[in-house]
Amino acid sequence: MVFKSFRSNVLFRVALLVTAIFFAVFFVQREWITMTVFLGAITVYQVYMLIRLVESSNREMMDFLNSIKYDDFSQSYQFKRNGSGFDELREEFNTVLSQFKELRTKKESEYLYLKNIIHHIGIGIFSFDQKGNIQLINTAAKRLLNVSRLRSISELEQYSEELHQRLKEMRTGQKELISVYHRGEQVQLSVYTIELLLRGTVYKLVTIQNIQSELDEQELDAWQNLIRVLTHEIMNSVTPISSLSNTMEEELSYLKQEAMDGRPPSMEDLEDVHLAVSTIRKRSDGMTRFVNEFRSLTHVPLPDFKSVSIQELFKQLETLMLQECESRGVKLSMKVEPDTLKITADEEQIIQVLLNLVKNAMQAFDAKEQTDKQITLYGQLGENDHPVIRVVDNGPGIDQEAQKRIFIPFFTTKKGGSGIGLSLSRQILRQHKGTLTVVSTSGEGATFILKF
Repeated sequence: MVFKSFRSNVLFRVALLVTAIFFAVFFVQREWITMTVFLGAITVYQVYMLIRLVESSNREMMDFLNSIKYDDFSQSYQFKRNGSGFDELREEFNTVLSQFKELRTKKESEYLYLKNIIHHIGIGIFSFDQKGNIQLINTAAKRLLNVSRLRSISELEQYSEELHQRLKEMRTGQKELISVYHRGEQVQLSVYTIELLLRGTVYKLVTIQNIQSELDEQELDAWQNLIRVLTHEIMNSVTPISSLSNTMEEELSYLKQEAMDGRPPSMEDLEDVHLAVSTIRKRSDGMTRFVNEFRSLTHVPLPDFKSVSIQELFKQLETLMLQECESRGVKLSMKVEPDTLKITADEEQIIQVLLNLVKNAMQAFDAKEQTDKQITLYGQLGENDHPVIRVVDNGPGIDQEAQKRIFIPFFTTKKGGSGIGLSLSRQILRQHKGTLTVVSTSGEGATFILKF
């Protein structure tokens, strides 16, 4: 007798076993040996068939699981249609294997797609494990590193010892500008790294890009802007000096002639000469001051790095600026999250930068009459858990054109300003491997952002 479901088969055989055992016990008590042996044989046969039924199901289940385990999705289960009750199970097996096969095909297609993108992208990309073994490298990286094949980053030592050493030391989110020689020319490589954990192994993913042409363009623009400013400042001082010198020469020639004729110089003539000499001296002092400021901009001392609490930095700044803020009617507030936030920096230099930014904000209030004057300093964690300090004011803001030029040396929008404060501050941040940027909308205040 055959049942169409596994459950029915099991129940039927268990029922036969119970019946056979019951009658076997009954016949043993009656000492009917022949019937007892016969029922014993039936019992053994039913146990055997039951075990076989269960093992058949287990074998198919093990085959199915092994197919998944070893990614063998070529197997399929045929429908026997003999009423064994496994056709539905086999149908489900085939459905699952088909879905796995489709999923693997899709993943392989996506992998090939991403692989082609990586190999054809213009930025160099490669990755390596903790032992330095290269796992992935694209065509752009091979071209930049001047290699046809790279198996370990130790091979980069022949290309650039500095690049090899920095790659081993760099950590997640770290960005470096490294100078190397490529085909006899010096180029600047922008190198960025992140660390990935994959199946218990740490990999370092590196992107490299030759930014020499961009740096050359920026350098040219910087020189042009600097020359424009220097020319303007120098001409402002030299033109009146030259004009006054010509005037004095004529005046002295006249006084000399007067003296030769026996007429002493009048007080008015002497005052004119004195005024001209005094003006020349003032403009010369201005030129000297300008040169000294330029010298201070080009001789920023190297920072003395220490672990510094942002909370303590803000307290020092508050002490230094409290009296001036009160006299100008400015509310200075500070917030640090978390309270224990620290940076690795030169404390004096960062204080100098913050003082400069706060004073600039206070001076900006003078350009527009307002009663609610607020400057707020925020210390918090930014992207990749790097410390960020923001100096926010609600002043008149900075127009778009000025934002493009405020970090250029000697550019200033303030009457009597030197124009070196912001450029000096940005240079200090660069020596700290950080950045100083501004975000502002005219009429809505300004935010200066220090990233470490």
